[in-house]
Amino acid sequence: MKRFILEQSETEFYTSHSGLALVGLCLNRYGQLNQALKKGIPLRHGISHADVIKSYMGTLCLGKSDFEAIENHRDDDYFKTALAIQQVPSSARLRQRLDEHAKALLPIIYQSHIDFLVHAQVPVTPLTTGHVALDIDVYPMNNEKARKEGVSRTYKGFDGYAPMALYLGKEGWCIGNELREGKQHCQYEFRYSLERGLAAAKRLTTLPLLVRLDSGHDALDNRIDLHEADQVDFIIKWNPRKQDADVWLAYAEQHGQWTSPREGKRVALFSVTDEQTRHGKTYPCRRVMQITERTMTPQGQLLLVPDIEIEGWWTSLQPANYDDTLIIALYRDHATAEQFHSEFKTDLDIERLPSGKPVQSEVEGFATNDLIMTLSAYSYNILRWIGLIGLLGEQNPVRHPAKRRRIKTVIQELMYLAARFVRSSHRQKLRFSQCCPGFIAFESTYAKLAVG
Repeated sequence: MKRFILEQSETEFYTSHSGLALVGLCLNRYGQLNQALKKGIPLRHGISHADVIKSYMGTLCLGKSDFEAIENHRDDDYFKTALAIQQVPSSARLRQRLDEHAKALLPIIYQSHIDFLVHAQVPVTPLTTGHVALDIDVYPMNNEKARKEGVSRTYKGFDGYAPMALYLGKEGWCIGNELREGKQHCQYEFRYSLERGLAAAKRLTTLPLLVRLDSGHDALDNRIDLHEADQVDFIIKWNPRKQDADVWLAYAEQHGQWTSPREGKRVALFSVTDEQTRHGKTYPCRRVMQITERTMTPQGQLLLVPDIEIEGWWTSLQPANYDDTLIIALYRDHATAEQFHSEFKTDLDIERLPSGKPVQSEVEGFATNDLIMTLSAYSYNILRWIGLIGLLGEQNPVRHPAKRRRIKTVIQELMYLAARFVRSSHRQKLRFSQCCPGFIAFESTYAKLAVG
């Protein structure tokens, strides 16, 4: 075969990441990041806070979370133009700025992040019940063999962090991504996270919310707080703790509706109502129960002693409109959050957080990593929005049908599109190849973001 002659042009400028033009529109048109940072943290000299934050978010949207990745863009004229920044910081300056101002930056970035979702008027798709799902879950991040502040043993049996994420709607908009120590119980300081999450969710939708929580949040305070919240229902996995399975089996024999999915397996469904008291006030709460008795394995092996499994789900939804089967189905859909967790950890590459300050350090590395988690949520939502606009229509690059695209797909199809960057007569152009498969999707997405 013929060999290629490899050359570098001295007059023409090409970029492999033209999709940053879409990210720049989202940041500068909808997030109001520049104004918020100027007002919140005044700076007399040096690279502006907005340039530092937008530079790092640009690398995040390309799937790179380490500070050193910014060095590849310091002389990249297109990188600066696409994100509307004056100067790209060095990796050392980026690290230093985030370390110095992490605590002050965090609330500003979080507010700008929610403002972006509000101003962009992102779609929030409800469930079949008319509720908008608000899924709250903890997920482990493996940071073994690291001396970072906050790294400790997680419930998965490795050292790392256990952040808490809040996802809204079927699209999975992330309205919170809070860093927590690995050993921290999910219920610790949860009421603050829930209050902030409900406030953010109500800015994005007027529909009633359905909060879905796992058994780590089976606490009376949570149920009562959600009972008293306006236009909020909930489903919380029951934690049986030291319940007697035989007692529940006997109760199910009398009150349950039994089915037999296969030979050697019986399943009973029923609801019970518990009345619980706090501060002298009584609250009735429904709990859907499922009792499973197995006398044979799926392979046909008989068991000497029947295996009895008890499960339950607290809910504020009333049985007149929501039967037991529907409650369980609604909760099982909560598992979709696991897909969103994986997109953070793999597609955005944040599982091993970049700030490696140890506990003994004068700089708080935990605060820096907490800020990075919020910046990753901001980047995640930007990419999710770009994917919904550009990769679900009839003219998108050839892909299998889907209701949403993974963040990795958005990065592959739209972020890393090669183009020629041209300046002429005070105008800026991006010139794509004639056979570029993503051009039509890119063009339509850019037009919607620029006009919207």
